[in-house]
Amino acid sequence: MEVRAVAKDIGIPSRKVRPLADMIRGKTVDEALTLLKFASSPTARVVAKVVKSAAANAENNFQMSPDLRIVSIFVDEAPTLKRFRPRARGRVSPILKRSSHITVVVAEQEEKVGA
Repeated sequence: MEVRAVAKDIGIPSRKVRPLADMIRGKTVDEALTLLKFASSPTARVVAKVVKSAAANAENNFQMSPDLRIVSIFVDEAPTLKRFRPRARGRVSPILKRSSHITVVVAEQEEKVGA
């Protein structure tokens, strides 16, 4: 069974969140939280919050064991705020304030069978 958590309209561009998502994809939840704790980006705190939320959803709502694995994590673009900055000679230039949606899907780990 897969459980998910979604953080919508995060005020961080998706291109800044995707490297962190690539870093923790396929890892266990504990390992991912450790990697995010020591990541140099301030965006890691937001991603860690979504990972913790997905793990809590799995444990509390579906009575799954605490040893979970991140099956998939993806970052989509959210609506962009459009603002304008005045420039010389009465002109304007656009400012695009981009945001993103972060989705984390976790599932229980399969037991490894073999030598």
